[in-house]
Order: sequence, then C-alpha cells, then structure tokens
Amino acid sequence: MNISLLDPFAALKEFPETLTHTLSLGYSVCVKYSNQGNYLASGLSSGAIVIIDNDTKSVIRQLNGHTRPIQSLCWSKCGRFLLSSSRDWKTLVWDLDKNEIIKTFKFDGPIWHSEFNPLDHNEIVVSLYDELPVFIDSNNNLHQLQNEKVLVVKYHANGKLIFTGTNKGVISIIKREGLEKVFEQKFTNSSIKNIVISKDGLKLAINSSDRILRQIKLPKFQDIVDPGLWELEIEHKYQDIVNRIQWNSIAFNDNSEYLIASAYGSAHVIYMWETSMGSLVKILEGPKEELVDIEWNTTKCIICATGVDSGIVYIWSLVVPQKWSSLAPDFVEIEENIDYEEKEDEFDIVPADELNLKQLNEEADEFIDVMTKEDKDARGNPLDSGFIVPIDYNFDPSYIT
Repeated sequence: MNISLLDPFAALKEFPETLTHTLSLGYSVCVKYSNQGNYLASGLSSGAIVIIDNDTKSVIRQLNGHTRPIQSLCWSKCGRFLLSSSRDWKTLVWDLDKNEIIKTFKFDGPIWHSEFNPLDHNEIVVSLYDELPVFIDSNNNLHQLQNEKVLVVKYHANGKLIFTGTNKGVISIIKREGLEKVFEQKFTNSSIKNIVISKDGLKLAINSSDRILRQIKLPKFQDIVDPGLWELEIEHKYQDIVNRIQWNSIAFNDNSEYLIASAYGSAHVIYMWETSMGSLVKILEGPKEELVDIEWNTTKCIICATGVDSGIVYIWSLVVPQKWSSLAPDFVEIEENIDYEEKEDEFDIVPADELNLKQLNEEADEFIDVMTKEDKDARGNPLDSGFIVPIDYNFDPSYIT
C-alpha cells in the first residue's frame, strides 16, 4: 500500500484494537518477535521452531533441534541469533545465517526460562525448575547466580543487572560483573511467575500466583551507584476483583505506557491497562479459547497470542484507513455516489501566455529525493531492518507439525 494514502493520525495509535490474522502453523505454545519486529519465532509443541515473516505472515524457515515442547524463545539484539529452551532439558543457540546450532547446553532438569544478555548474545541466563539459576559466560562456562532457587530471571535493559524472582515473592538484583547479589526486596508472599522490564528500563512488572499484577518504578541505576540507595516502589496493582482471574503472561508496549496480560481459564481476552494512572483502557476480544503466551511487537504495534486449545497464533494489528486526500488537497472524499456537475470552463484550453510559467519552471527544477531512506518511523523508532533471515525456498509448509 502506498504510504501516502495512509492517515498519519490513525497510524500513530499506540495499540491495536482489531483481530486481523490467525496463523495455524502447527501447535504453537510460545511466540517471540525479533527486536526489529520483522520476524516472529513460534515454538511448537513438537519441539520445532518456525520463523514467520511479519509482512507476508508466511513461514520462511523451520528449525528442528528439540524433541519436546518449546518453553522459551529469545532473539539477539542484531536478529541473527535465536535462543531456544525446551522441555527436553536443552537450551540451543541458533545461527539463522548458517541455519545451524552453534551452542548446546544440557541440564539435569526442566528449564523455566532463558534469555540473552541484551547487549551481548554470548552471555545467557537460565532459570531451572527445582535447581539454582545459571549464568553462562562468553566462554560457555556455567556459574550459579545465587544460592537460592528462583522461578524467573530477567536481564535489565542495560545488560549490567540481572533480576530474579523466587517462589517466596522476593525480587533480587545481581550485578553482571562478579555475579554478586546487591539488592533484595519482598513484594508478595506468593510465587513470582513472570518478570517484564520496560524498554527504557524504568518500569518493572511482576506476575505472581496471588492473582495480582504489580507495576514497580525502577531507579535510574546509572545515576545511583550505591545499591543501598536504590528504591523499588510499587506504582500500581492490577487485578480482577470480581472474578479473581489468574494471569498467564504479561508485556509492556514500546514506551511502557500500556501493560497487557492474558487471563487464565474461561476469559478469552487480553486486558490492557494504562500505566501512568493504572486504569483499564481496553479489552482485546477475538478468539473463543484461553490465551497463554502473549507478545507485543513494539516496532510494528502488533499484539499476538497463542491459544491453549488449538495452538493457533492470533494477531491484533492496526487497521489504517486510506486517505486519498493526502495526494491532492482539493480531493474530496464522498460516502456515496453523486451526480457530478461539470463546470463551464473546466476543460477549456488555456493559452500558454496566461499560465504562470515562472511557477511551472520552479516546480520543474525542484529536486525530489526518492532514493534516500527515512531513518525513523512515525513513532520515532529507528528504521533499522537488522539481520535479514535467508529464506529457505525448498521448505514445504505442509510438513509443519
């Protein structure tokens, strides 16, 4: 679609409202968008991983290395490497350029979650079920993060701090350098199931088993060197007081103005809150099944979720109407057909000497640059396409299982 036909104000909406696509590509249990938003990785119950092009919504690559359902996925910042963990107790690092596994880590128990350091894909943190969390350095050496069991681990956006959440409701902060625990605070008496951190690193949201989502304000760590002066303050609590809904997954949008969550049980919707006031602003409806894993494509303003019964990937995106008046200021948009009345002199030939030849010459000499690409989109995000995943032209989508 010609970008000139799009309504610029409609394109600047901060969140999608319409269910636009459903992808039935095997039984999906886990989804993750690349940092540039061009690709979606979908982990299947069979252990396979499919890479989906965001524009065409078609599969361009399938990765086969796991034998059990995928537990978590994480893209490197550049978009070339993908980290996958599965219920087969293995964590794999994929090089999507060469389409091969470059690192394999086998553990002695189930894996909850794993992710790259956002600034260095050679460093990985892994949380294990009933085991101590593990930090893997660039030399593939394994180090225990702390001496207590945790359920989730999460890197801060600066790549220098690691957040952990325990089954006793405690959030700990560990320095990447030296792997020393420098901060600890209890926020609840229940298990912490999910941790998400905003892109700017100033907001933290935790999902606990007490059916309450907590939004926490983080300090500017680069300005406060002494961890003893750090203060983590709860800004808002989100819950369904009437139905007492348990939450499956949570995510921030690009500028952390909104927080979304998928609900456990009979609720077939995604709840969305505005983070400054803590108010519910939208409930995204669409599928007729429970939604489990959710993901927010912050670059393209797209939300996707997996269905627990069918394994279908549901996608909500912006529907931007065409605005033809953008091409010509005198263009009039009409809602229905009308009889046009021709003006008397509309098609009369005007002598050349009556035309403003000077203005025509100036317009003809005006340089129009059609080759230089814009470096930012309408929201101010850099238009960095990142790594382009090579397409496997021999791949047959009918073999996806």
